[in-house]
Amino acid sequence: MIFLPEDRKICEMHLKAARERGWSGKPAGELVVAAGSAFLGAPYAAGTLERKGPEELVINLRAFDCVTFVENAVVLAGLIRAGRTAFQDYAAALQRIRYRGGRCCGYPSRLHYFTDWLRDNGRKGIVRDITRELGGIPFRKAFHALTDRREEIPPLGDAAAFCRVRSVEAACSRRTLYRIPKARLKGFSGIENGDIIAVATDAEGIDVSHTGIAVRGPRGLHLLHASGAAGKVVLSSETLYRYLISRRSRTGILAGRVGAEITF
Repeated sequence: MIFLPEDRKICEMHLKAARERGWSGKPAGELVVAAGSAFLGAPYAAGTLERKGPEELVINLRAFDCVTFVENAVVLAGLIRAGRTAFQDYAAALQRIRYRGGRCCGYPSRLHYFTDWLRDNGRKGIVRDITRELGGIPFRKAFHALTDRREEIPPLGDAAAFCRVRSVEAACSRRTLYRIPKARLKGFSGIENGDIIAVATDAEGIDVSHTGIAVRGPRGLHLLHASGAAGKVVLSSETLYRYLISRRSRTGILAGRVGAEITF
């Protein structure tokens, strides 16, 4: 496990503050929004999990990419619901959500593709993919973005790890996925506060290009996310619909919902 003393301090501070405020009885979606909002203004940093050497659980509550931001919001929400404040509970929950079956067994065990992340965490009862039930349309993708970049990813220099990731990509490629086209999202009412939003992309080899947390405002749905463009965690002033139509490659969304009784 890799972390700095500041990460422990940040984790315990947020969990203890939430317990003192009596947040454990809040609905799960509200807890996800509250946990994510606590990091507004935190720096954006790409590749915070990438490093040389054996795969280990990396804890970083000082800076986020879009996926680690979502992971941490969900984990903290579950711990707040359970009334837990110990750093070791946080670390165990983060490992459970980040790795296939909740076990860190090398680089290939990390849930690199977000639709795979949703599927695995659905099996764990943490985040359920609700895209199809909200009227999502089926689509397929050929997954190969990781193995295409073998020379840039040190762990994939190992032949066994490379083959395992190829196997994961092949399994993902065989699945029927669902997305809600962006044209349907103007005035869309199916998304709730705290739902996990993944932005589907038409880029080859990968399923989604960005993730965040849905927040309902007076003008509609907005995205709470670690933004590379803004360089920090923000609540976008533009609606999710406007965010999507601003770029052709953003084809729609996938949505996940945290379990009503989520705990870790």
